[in-house]
Amino acid sequence: MANHDHDAPGHSHVPKNEFKIAIAALLTGSFMFAEVIGGVVSGSLALIADAGHMLTDFASLVLAWGAIRLGRRPADWKLTFGFDRFSILAALVNGLTLFAIAIWITIEAIKRISNPQEILGGMMLWVALGGLAVNLVAFWVLTRGESDNLNVRAAALHVAGDLLGSVAALVAALVIIFTGWTPIDPILSVVVVLIILRSAWAVVRESGHILLEGAPAGIDRRDVTKVLMNDVPGIRKVDHIHAWSVTQERPMITLEIEVSAGENAQKVKSQVKDVLKSRFKIDHSTVEIV
Repeated sequence: MANHDHDAPGHSHVPKNEFKIAIAALLTGSFMFAEVIGGVVSGSLALIADAGHMLTDFASLVLAWGAIRLGRRPADWKLTFGFDRFSILAALVNGLTLFAIAIWITIEAIKRISNPQEILGGMMLWVALGGLAVNLVAFWVLTRGESDNLNVRAAALHVAGDLLGSVAALVAALVIIFTGWTPIDPILSVVVVLIILRSAWAVVRESGHILLEGAPAGIDRRDVTKVLMNDVPGIRKVDHIHAWSVTQERPMITLEIEVSAGENAQKVKSQVKDVLKSRFKIDHSTVEIV
């Protein structure tokens, strides 16, 4: 007979995560228009790329905020785990949009390098400074405290890309002002692309791993078997171990145990669940006795 523990410890972080993303979305969205205008008027690819990134960031942050709010809805008979997994889908979309942004910036940079255009360094400098300030505040909001939530991390990576984009635009503006060398603008845009791609791959890989029901980080079923056999008296065999995550904060596991003759099966099962919780941080476990 299986025993279930339906606690969802990750839910305690939801209001804080929701507030973080809402503030970051407000900051990003409010400055986005100024950067679009500044990029077009000054002729800077770095600013235009950063403005496009901020536009996508704003949409992604709103999506992440909506995913967290949706995840608070209770489970029902159709969705027995509730809507938590929607946040992972949102994180995957965020990661994929980073790839799309990187490709677009690269194409535009190649065009600009082969066909340089006039750039107004002074205007570019002031807009870049404003973008840097906004992104610093947004990044601080998203990263203060601790959070394992993939959606918050994805949002922070988006803002980090914007932050680096603002730094690149600032450096490019200074070079253009003092030397007049405009190719620095698309060159630094490509540097930002490389950083964006690294961040995008990390988000897509982890969200994809969760959606494919991969084992949670730090959980190897071989280690689980070894620990249970050594730490729980009365177990003859551990089999059919399946571990996955609904979200990063909700790892789950199912397994079968064979109990030695004469042992109290319910006591052994309770000890197994205690070990899973203390050693592997798994609050939701289903243990079947065979």
